[in-house]
Amino acid sequence: MSSDVTGLKRPAGDWRAVVLLTAALTLARLTTIFRTPLELYPDEAQYWLWSRTLDLGYYSKPPMVAWAVWASTAIGGDAEPWVRVAAPLFQAIATLAVFGVGRRLYGSAAGLAAAALYALMPGVQLSALVAATDAPLMAFLGLALLAYATVQSAQGRRRLLAAAGCGAALGLAFLSKYAAIYAVIGAGLHLALSPDARRAWSPAAIAATLGALAAVIAPNLIWNATHGFATVRHIGANASWDVERPHHFAQAGEFLGSQLGVFGPIPFVVLVVGVVLAVRRKAMAPADLLLLCFILPPLAIVTGQAFVSRANANWAAAAYVPGAVLAAAWLLRWRTKGWFTAALGTQAALAAALLVFAAEPRAADAVGLSSGFKRAKGWAATSERIIDQAIGAGHYEAIAVNNRMLFYALAYYGRDYFADPDAPKLTAWLLAATPQNQAEAEAPLTPQRGGRVLAVAYEGWKEREMKADFARTYGDEIISIGLDPRHKRRVRMFTGEGFRPAPRDPVTGLPTPP
Repeated sequence: MSSDVTGLKRPAGDWRAVVLLTAALTLARLTTIFRTPLELYPDEAQYWLWSRTLDLGYYSKPPMVAWAVWASTAIGGDAEPWVRVAAPLFQAIATLAVFGVGRRLYGSAAGLAAAALYALMPGVQLSALVAATDAPLMAFLGLALLAYATVQSAQGRRRLLAAAGCGAALGLAFLSKYAAIYAVIGAGLHLALSPDARRAWSPAAIAATLGALAAVIAPNLIWNATHGFATVRHIGANASWDVERPHHFAQAGEFLGSQLGVFGPIPFVVLVVGVVLAVRRKAMAPADLLLLCFILPPLAIVTGQAFVSRANANWAAAAYVPGAVLAAAWLLRWRTKGWFTAALGTQAALAAALLVFAAEPRAADAVGLSSGFKRAKGWAATSERIIDQAIGAGHYEAIAVNNRMLFYALAYYGRDYFADPDAPKLTAWLLAATPQNQAEAEAPLTPQRGGRVLAVAYEGWKEREMKADFARTYGDEIISIGLDPRHKRRVRMFTGEGFRPAPRDPVTGLPTPP
């Protein structure tokens, strides 16, 4: 299936070039991570807290990100850089995998071009600087795609080894993020459309893939089964249909427009134009078809998700690896050197800007981009003010917060305080009758700990309902934390005594009106 889109034999120097590019970017990202004053975003703090108790699964995510945080903090400690340090390493693996896919399908030149476009992709830059699920997902999906492409051309024992490697890598992708299901859909679509692909996948190869996949994901499936399929229920809640406004044309368009920002403006436009041309010509090269089968499912499904409910820009991250390879191949095949140079230059400029802004957030403030970083600021100060209030107001049995983000930020930045056995227990106040996240499931405020509580309402949210769950409340306090010249975080606190949850509606699970 391999065909060099340039028609030229490329020297082994392409491999050295991609290794140097990957090493340079990884070093720049690591430097930024260890230099930035930006604090952990609450999701990162959540993964840190998960990593304190290793498990085969967690409430809303599979375990890979927590495992990675556990490994890195075991080496360097719990400071912010060591929570994040695995992310650029995963993206380095993904970049090398992109090169491998491009070289196998189109030749060495296309592999190098694809690796460059991918490594400098705006969405990749962000995911390489934070502890999140996307970086390991893309690393393992890249390896799975490389193995899948290898199966198409390999023979005998090598084909079986590649098939088993595909299954194992896909399993690790599932342990990173359940969005790996898009790759399964892509493979099924490719097999349905390509007779050559069906011939390559012998029964033995299919068995090797499925066996390796099952072996890797079985422990997580067992964990889900023994925990009431909590993760499945969480994903279902995120994908729920908005019955009040079932048609969100604007949100679907906004999601597609956001791909210009996360994928890169020129490469994304190239993909759109290439698909239109292929449809008009009713012809497509085998390698192009393979990649499109892996690109279109995440983009189409997440666009549909945005149409019926909501979708974040990074939810189509499974398309980044094959998308970078196909965009590079088309740019080289069309011999649009100027456009490729412009694409690479644009990607590089955006990557450099993000690294600078992350290392020096004041630079982002100076150009009016401070709002992009406000969620990674002020959590340490917020936690300190809450803890100071708890210490100054006498003995509390618990500190109860009504917001998941604040719970995890307080758990991380107050970790030394809460490690003291005499400190009040950090708990989550439940609005609904049943837990809506892992904090509420594992550390709910209960009447047994509700004798005297420091209650914390994030931005004043549901403060009235929170107070209604106590026999007596007093000592209202408001704290305000400056995040940048334009933004502040406000938290309302009060002392609550005699915690007895008010009745919840049996249908909605929400507090009933007084």
